[in-house]
Amino acid sequence: MQIPTIPPADFPDPRLADAKGLVKVGGDLSVARLLAAYRCGVFPWTVNPVSWWSPDPRGIFELDAIHISKSLGKIIRQGFFQVTRDRAFRQVIEACAAPGPGRRDTWISPEFIAAYTQLHEAGHAHSVECWRDGELAGGIYGVAAGGLFAGESMFHRVSNSSKVALAHLAAHLRARNFALFDIQMLTPITRQLGAVAIPRADYLQRLKAAVAKPCRWD
Repeated sequence: MQIPTIPPADFPDPRLADAKGLVKVGGDLSVARLLAAYRCGVFPWTVNPVSWWSPDPRGIFELDAIHISKSLGKIIRQGFFQVTRDRAFRQVIEACAAPGPGRRDTWISPEFIAAYTQLHEAGHAHSVECWRDGELAGGIYGVAAGGLFAGESMFHRVSNSSKVALAHLAAHLRARNFALFDIQMLTPITRQLGAVAIPRADYLQRLKAAVAKPCRWD
C-alpha cells in the first residue's frame, strides 16, 4: 500500500510541548499522519479536535527487564491460553474501548477504532490475542514503526490474560530485534510488570535510533 509522506515539520518539536505534554491540536487520523506522529514521538489522544501529545517523562518497557512473576510464568508454561498475533485486531481494539472494571469509558472512540483498523490493514498496527476455550479472553494492540513498538491499550476478560499477551508481545519484539517498547505512561499494572519512566529527551534520542532499524513484525 502506497502511503503519502507527511513532512516532519507538520509536527512541532515534541520538546516544545506544554507542561501536560500537549504538542499540537488539529489534523486528522490518516495512516500517513499517524505514522509520522509515532516516528517523531507524538501520539493522538482526542478526536474532536484531534490532539497530539508527547508526555515527559515517557513510559517504556525495557525488553530485557519485563518482570514475569512465578505464578504468571506457570500460567504461560502450562499453556492456559492460546496466543495468536493479528488474528482479531478489530476485536481487540473494540474490547479495549469497552467499559470495564474501574472505568466507564475510554479515550478509544469509534474514530480511533476506524483509524487504527486502517493502520492495521496497511500493515503498521498489530495485536496479540489470548484465547480460552475458543473465546477471546484478553489482548493488546499497538503500532510498529521500524524498531519501535508503541503499545496502545490492553484488556482482559479472564484473569492474567492481558499479562500473558504482553509477555508474548515482549518475547516477539525481542525475537524480531525491536529496540524500543513504548507505553506512553505508566499504570499500576505496567509498573507491576517492570515498566519504567524515562525523561522525554532520552526517549526521543532512543526513538531516533529505533525507527531507523529495518525491523519486521513477521
